[in-house]
Amino acid sequence: MNGLNTLRTTCLIALLSFGGTGYAADPQGTTLDLDSLQPTREQMIASLNTVELLRRHHYNRIRLDDALSSEIFDTYLRHLDPQRSLFSAADIQGFEGYRYRIDDLLLAGDLSVGFDMHRRQLTRALERVDFIQSLLGEGLDKLDFNSDQTILVDREEAAWPADNNALKQLWRQQLKDEVLRLKLAGRDLDGIAELLDKRYKGQALRLNQTRSEDIFQNYINALAQVYDPHTQYLSPENAENFDINMSLSLEGIGAVLQSDNEFTKIVRLVPAGPAEKSQQLAPADRIIGVGQGTGEIVDVVGWRLDEVVKLIRGPKGSSVRLEVIPASNPPTDLTSREVVLVREAVKLEDQAAKSRVLDFTQQGRDYRIGVIEVPGFYIDFKAYRRGDPDYRSTTRDVRQLLSELQTQKVDGIVLDLRNNGGGSLQEATELTGLFIDRGPTVLVRDSQGQVQILDDPDTGISYGGPLAVMVNRLSASASEIFAGAMQDYGRALIIGEPTFGKGTVQSIQPLNHGELKLTLAKFYRVSGQSTQHRGVIPDISYPSLLETTDIGESSLPRALPWDTIAPAKYRSDRQLAPLLGTLTERHLQRAANDPDFTYTMARIELNREVQAREQLPLNEAKRRQQQKEFEERLLALENQRRQALGETLLTELEKDDPLEGELAAGHEEQESEHDPFLAETGKILIDLLELEQQVAKAS
Repeated sequence: MNGLNTLRTTCLIALLSFGGTGYAADPQGTTLDLDSLQPTREQMIASLNTVELLRRHHYNRIRLDDALSSEIFDTYLRHLDPQRSLFSAADIQGFEGYRYRIDDLLLAGDLSVGFDMHRRQLTRALERVDFIQSLLGEGLDKLDFNSDQTILVDREEAAWPADNNALKQLWRQQLKDEVLRLKLAGRDLDGIAELLDKRYKGQALRLNQTRSEDIFQNYINALAQVYDPHTQYLSPENAENFDINMSLSLEGIGAVLQSDNEFTKIVRLVPAGPAEKSQQLAPADRIIGVGQGTGEIVDVVGWRLDEVVKLIRGPKGSSVRLEVIPASNPPTDLTSREVVLVREAVKLEDQAAKSRVLDFTQQGRDYRIGVIEVPGFYIDFKAYRRGDPDYRSTTRDVRQLLSELQTQKVDGIVLDLRNNGGGSLQEATELTGLFIDRGPTVLVRDSQGQVQILDDPDTGISYGGPLAVMVNRLSASASEIFAGAMQDYGRALIIGEPTFGKGTVQSIQPLNHGELKLTLAKFYRVSGQSTQHRGVIPDISYPSLLETTDIGESSLPRALPWDTIAPAKYRSDRQLAPLLGTLTERHLQRAANDPDFTYTMARIELNREVQAREQLPLNEAKRRQQQKEFEERLLALENQRRQALGETLLTELEKDDPLEGELAAGHEEQESEHDPFLAETGKILIDLLELEQQVAKAS
């Protein structure tokens, strides 16, 4: 991380010898030998190294004691059985003897508890697959879809099934729910039976290919993630290929994924990558199938994340087909669509900042608002290090764009940081310097409590006119540092949604076996407020298109808290603060009469209402009625929007949902009327101009 002194450590314990291979299946991968799943010497040494690094260097400085042992126990259970559908209450009672022993065993390099619990999970998972396959063999027509049974939507906090009979009853209900969801998605019983037969045979095959490395990584991550969600053990294979935030970066399509129970969920789209360019994918979409070129799509429900990644990755220029359940679907709707992407390398110039000018007429006067889209905080380090005077960077590109926009006589400028996941800390600092004369930009506090101040040492600014910064839930890290500085200095209006809230610093520490991604420090704004957990709260808020309980730092378990430290010395311009009330009032008046805004807010509320359901009927007629009512309400909302815009009303829902299009659109070139949030931001900036002129006249 730029501007930080990287902690340098070597392996704390020398590698003594190699253990076994850690594979538990025969060469064909068809029979699981549970007894062969044992920790290797390498893994035991790596666990001791990890324990020592966490104890000595993690930002939290947490003691490994009985209290933490209990947290590790609960975290590991959630890793193994997140929906409480594999273990019985009897299994859990048997595990309880481990609750306060884990700390002592880890300090001794003893991994037996982790392996014992995981072997039981594998046994139960194979039993579940066998039971489901037996039901499939009897025929789906034997399942009763006319009963008054219901199923709990989220079992994360549910009671554990009492015994094996209760488990089988739950598994039967889960199969019925799965069949009903596929029925509502338009599949017939024969097609459903074929799909599920392949799905569960595939799950059995993968379970039988479990390695001791899989168990070790899962167990050590239960330890690492009681410290915070960004501290993570990476196996040698994963350390080579993947990084960042409990998810894996995919070369080729430009997406960041993570596991979401049995599904693979998109967390973020890389700017200018094939996924974003397609405008067919969005954060929180779930990938359920992957195909190569024109080949058959392979069902990947229930697969491990690394296995899904291997299918998606491939050589540049080749195509991959994804079967995706859109995030905009209600939770019970498994209707999917196919997305074809051509794998390619994302070039720096494709991610570069770009500008355009929007024209407005307000109260009889014409205004020109410049827009600079900043998809990431990038820098061509290779060119920079070799002294190339023409190296590319966010700051250099934005400086040039600011000059061009001022030549075009714009009245104000919007910096669009929506979906900007961050990047170079150096660039966040230098970009801040384009808009302030000089001063601190961000504070970094380490685990020892020492605070380092990063600043803009150069006097002078590139643009001193009216400025707005647009952010959303996916604006993270360096974006939050920049937006926070602009807000603290009073230099810009921050408009949009609360940002992601990632305000921690990680460093990769090598182990004898794999690596540990370790949280070492936290970011703070110049005002002393952390960007962690809470993110940057806008001055003027827009409705969130993403469910904040699913996306963002606050959605991650054991995320470090928001807090404050002593502020830096800086000079803030207080002229914006007195105008915020009037600006917000004008915005809300416009939004109340804006068909796109009112539709978006109503659609978000409808989705939340559906997601709040705790039970779902296993009665097909009742389930179809729920689906019909949802679609009728959605159609009514869409027609209400169309009527207000003078458009033709619909008699049935179109395939492409306007809200889904807004989620997936990214920031390709588009007219402002197709992006109501950008257009409204331009109008707010014009309001600011008018208010400032009124204040100047009054003075």
